[in-house]
Amino acid sequence: MIILAIETSCDETAAAVVKNGRDVLSGEVFSQADMHAIYGGVVPEIASRNHAATIGKLTELAIENAGISKSDIDAIAVTYAPGLIGALLVGVNFAKGLALALDVPLIPVHHLRGHIAANYIAFPELEPPFLCMIVSGGSSLIADVQSYTDIKIIGRSRDDAAGECFDKAARVLDLGYPGGPALDQLAKSGDKTLFALPRPMIDGHPYDMSFSGLKTAVVNIVHNAEQKGLALDKASLAASFSAAVSDILVPRVVTAAKEFGHKKIAIAGGVAANSQIRTDILNAAQQHGFELYIPPLDLCGDNAQMIGCQGYYEYLAGARAGMELNAFATMDVG
Repeated sequence: MIILAIETSCDETAAAVVKNGRDVLSGEVFSQADMHAIYGGVVPEIASRNHAATIGKLTELAIENAGISKSDIDAIAVTYAPGLIGALLVGVNFAKGLALALDVPLIPVHHLRGHIAANYIAFPELEPPFLCMIVSGGSSLIADVQSYTDIKIIGRSRDDAAGECFDKAARVLDLGYPGGPALDQLAKSGDKTLFALPRPMIDGHPYDMSFSGLKTAVVNIVHNAEQKGLALDKASLAASFSAAVSDILVPRVVTAAKEFGHKKIAIAGGVAANSQIRTDILNAAQQHGFELYIPPLDLCGDNAQMIGCQGYYEYLAGARAGMELNAFATMDVG
């Protein structure tokens, strides 16, 4: 089965062709990061306009590079939630028109389910059940993946997402946008023990997380140094911040895996590219005897390959959408 997949949930326009769920025939991404960098973050209106200007040509390129014709496409998969509503609507409406024109089924795909599915592409041997930590710009979740489409959330951030926290910490450190990669690189030359940063717990909810206090602590440290004219060890602050985020995430994943009886752990989402988190989860998995699955860096960020993969399993489970399909800025992954 050949699926053409469309992803436009934020500021990456992406199209891919995926065969039978895990065989990627092509994957194209147009990043708008440079366009948004001057604003210090994604401007939704600019993102939507650039999706509209790019999606047609990018889809044609994905089909061409896959070595197929439009008549070979069996279904269209599209991200319909969650994300920037205007950006999502561009992808959803384009996918609806394409499905109608080609007379093929339309498959709605949840963006975060797609992030989980990136692991299926990277690791053909991986099958549910397993525990997955999803850390992206908009979400921080711990998911009990019982099957390809039966996913239950057992822990989530009560406020900011880890990725949002990385971007805001990077902004106050004048590292530009997107901030995550720059902060990660800076942290490698710092002392992660130099700054004492909070690692909050949620009373009565051991798997839930909070990142807003950590973000505020970093902002206050930077502003206090500026107001007093003091030199600030930015590399060590970046390292201390990365370590704090990892300490909030990794122990919860290990404890949850033990409680829910999982032997396999996966991580997914853009923040899964962070080197401190990758190192800590690898060490924890080795220490406790878990099988660990971490997608390569090119599958951590937003891409259409993961949407095509998850779309295949959604199709097998009976998911179909008509021309009434709408986009949703928020939606639970379950």
